[in-house]
Amino acid sequence: MVKRLEMRNSSDKSRQLWRSILLGLVCGVGIALIFTAGFFFRELAGLPVRVSASASDADSYPLLDEVQSLLDSHFVREQPDFPTRQYAAVRGMLSALADPYTFFIDPPVAASESDVLAGTYGGIGVQIQRSEAGELVLYPFADSPALAAGIEAGDILRALDGQAVDVTLPQDTIDQMLRGEVRDGNGVEITVDRAATGESFTAFVPFAVINVPSIVWRVLQEDSELGYVQIMRFTSRTPEELITAVEDLRAADITGLVLDLRGNTGGLLQESITVADEFIDTGVIVHERDNTSEEAHNARGGGVAVDIPLAVLINERTASGAELVAGAIQDQSRGILIGTTTYGKGTVQQIFPLTDGSSLHVTSSEWFTPNHQPLDQVGLQPDIPMQPDPNGLDVVLGEAIRQLQDELQLENTSS
Repeated sequence: MVKRLEMRNSSDKSRQLWRSILLGLVCGVGIALIFTAGFFFRELAGLPVRVSASASDADSYPLLDEVQSLLDSHFVREQPDFPTRQYAAVRGMLSALADPYTFFIDPPVAASESDVLAGTYGGIGVQIQRSEAGELVLYPFADSPALAAGIEAGDILRALDGQAVDVTLPQDTIDQMLRGEVRDGNGVEITVDRAATGESFTAFVPFAVINVPSIVWRVLQEDSELGYVQIMRFTSRTPEELITAVEDLRAADITGLVLDLRGNTGGLLQESITVADEFIDTGVIVHERDNTSEEAHNARGGGVAVDIPLAVLINERTASGAELVAGAIQDQSRGILIGTTTYGKGTVQQIFPLTDGSSLHVTSSEWFTPNHQPLDQVGLQPDIPMQPDPNGLDVVLGEAIRQLQDELQLENTSS
């Protein structure tokens, strides 16, 4: 009896075991069928199958493909064309770098960059400067229509096309009055007073294509012993133009020099270094650091202006290569900086043309002054802080003249 009960219990356990195994197989097959059916019906419905990105995809962008697939399936409106979407994706990638100087440029804009940097416009070819007395003083460019028409350096602007010029207008507005479309018979009648005699002079000046020089210079009317050099941008021809300017001023027997870097937003790095080298005889000009190393650029010696007393004018729009020059002069005690704190751009960008005609600007290095001052987002502090006059009078230039006169008088007294 006991044996029979044991055999029955054993048989019951075996049946329960097989029943559990069969139930597990049925459930497993059912789950597999449901999972497979999900993919099948997802395809029938036109829904994309999600594929997750893995660590091995780190050098590609599968998530972008997944997003585009979802947009293709679900976005209710018409999508922008492919180049527009691709450019937006590139800009989004670059924005993650949080660097305003690393950016992407569309093909049409990239194609016009060289034209913009060439610095050409239609006009009469003069530089306007507001004197400390508030007068608009003209300085014609070499080989310009203004010079050919008889306008002389130092002439004071009085009228345009018979209408008196409002000297309280912003200088940019007056600049535009002297520019226009280049075509036959198009130009402006200009009336000036001669600085030396006060006599009035009127001439019609035709508009022509003006190639803007990177440097203008002159002997200062306020003091004939002082020269003035304004560097407006750093181009491939700036170092040569600077040498010409200083040699011309030396021939006029100047004994001190005002270097105006106000509004100069930079340009070519190597040309900026070469310009600084003309003012600094020995020592470091700038430290340049990229993602692998740091290099010190040293003065070669024998520059054209290493021995001239120097005052440098700066403002909040003095940036990049102009800050490099001003920072080198300040740290090497070659001159004094007068004006306001500079912009603070201490990085260098390389421009890479891309296959479709677009271009990529990439911050490839940063630079520091000879004393290792960082400039990016900081700027240079002037030795003599001066705010510009609200009425447009050039009080900063006036202060530079007084500083140089005092320095030269001290030198003459001590000698």
